Amino acid sequence: MKRFNVIIVGGGAAGLACAVALSENTDIDILIIEASERVGKKLSATGNGQGNVGNCDTSLSHYRSGNLPVVDKIISRGLSPESVRRRIFGSMLFKCDNIGRVYPQSLQASSLTDILLRRLNSRGVQMLLSTTVLDIREGFIVDCGDISFSADFVVLATGGKAQRQFKTDGSAYKLAQNFGHKLTPTRPAIVQLKTDTQYTKGLKGIRANCFVKAIIGGKCIKSVQGDVIFTDYGVSGNAIFYLSSELSARGGTLSIDFLPDVSAAAVAEVLNSRLSEGTSFCDILGGILHNGIARAVLKRVGAEDVDSIVKTVKNFTLEVTGTLGFDYAQVTQGGIDMRDIAENLESKLCKGLYFTGEILDVDGDCGGYNLHWAFASGVAVADDINSKFKK
Repeated sequence: MKRFNVIIVGGGAAGLACAVALSENTDIDILIIEASERVGKKLSATGNGQGNVGNCDTSLSHYRSGNLPVVDKIISRGLSPESVRRRIFGSMLFKCDNIGRVYPQSLQASSLTDILLRRLNSRGVQMLLSTTVLDIREGFIVDCGDISFSADFVVLATGGKAQRQFKTDGSAYKLAQNFGHKLTPTRPAIVQLKTDTQYTKGLKGIRANCFVKAIIGGKCIKSVQGDVIFTDYGVSGNAIFYLSSELSARGGTLSIDFLPDVSAAAVAEVLNSRLSEGTSFCDILGGILHNGIARAVLKRVGAEDVDSIVKTVKNFTLEVTGTLGFDYAQVTQGGIDMRDIAENLESKLCKGLYFTGEILDVDGDCGGYNLHWAFASGVAVADDINSKFKK
C-alpha cells in the first residue's frame, strides 16, 4: 500500500488550490484523487466559461454559514484576494468588471485549469483520475475499491450536491459522516427559480435589465439590479441567481421593476402624454418595454388605467414555487456542519482530517464569492498542514 503525506479527495477548485499551496513544500508527497476523468471541470466552466474567479468586494455579508466567524478568519486572514490568486496561479493578469467580478485577462476559464495543471505537474503532484473514494478509515486508509492508500493527512475537497455532471452528487458527505460529522440541510443555491407563470407565458427567452427584490413575509430581504431572463418554468439571469439563495430556502415573492432607472412619476407623465396624443392603450408601452413584456403588463392590469399600469411596471410580482434543483444549481447551500470544524478547517473530531470548499456549510453570493472561498480555504488548509509537517 503506497503512502502519501497528504491525500486530497477532489480535484476541483478547492482541491487544486490546496495542492498548489501544499506543493510549495517540495518535501511533501501529494496525491489528488478525482472521480471525473479530469480535474478542474467545474472551474473550467465558471463564469459562463470566462472564469469569474473572485470579486473585488470580499466582505462577510456575501456569505452564509453556520459559523461565519470561522469563514471571516479564512477570507480575511492577512492574505488579500490578490495574494491568494498569486499563490495559486503565479504571475498572471486579472481584471475587474463594472460590478466587481474578477476574471482572467484572457476571459477563458479553461486556461486557469491549464495553469494549475502545469504547476502541479512541474512539482510532481500525483493525480488519480476516474476514481471514487469509497471509504476513509482512521489511520488514514483511503479505500478506492481495487486500490487503497495511506496518508498522514486527508483533505476532503469533494464539493457538495450541485451539478451532478461534475461528479458532485452529495455521496461524498458520507466520508465525513463516518467520522461523526453532521450534515446541515442542503438546498440548491445560485439557481433558476420556478414561479407562477400565469402572466409570463410567451415571454420565454426575453431578457430585461430590472431591479428585483426578494420579498419574504412581506419584507424585502435582498435586492439587486441585473438581468432577468424569462423561461417556460419561471425566471433565470444574474439578478435571479443573486437572490435565489434566500428564496431557495424559504420561498417568497419576486418584485420586478422593469424600468429601474425611471421614476414612477416620469413613466406616468409619458403614458399620459401618449394618451393625449391619441395612442391607444394597447400600444401605450410600445418602445418603452419589450413588446412581450408590455403585453404581459397590460394583460395583468386588465384595465385602461395609467396608475395601475405604472404600478405594475414598477412592481411586477411573481410567486416563487421552487427551483430547478441541484442539477442546475451552481453551488450547494448547507453541508458539513461548521460547528465541528476548527478555525484551521481541521476536524474537531479527527486530527489530520481537513475540509475545504463547498463540502462545508458555506456558500456565497453569485459573482465569484464561492470560488474565492474555495481558493482561500484551500490555501488555509495547505498552510496549516505545511506548518505541522515542518514540525
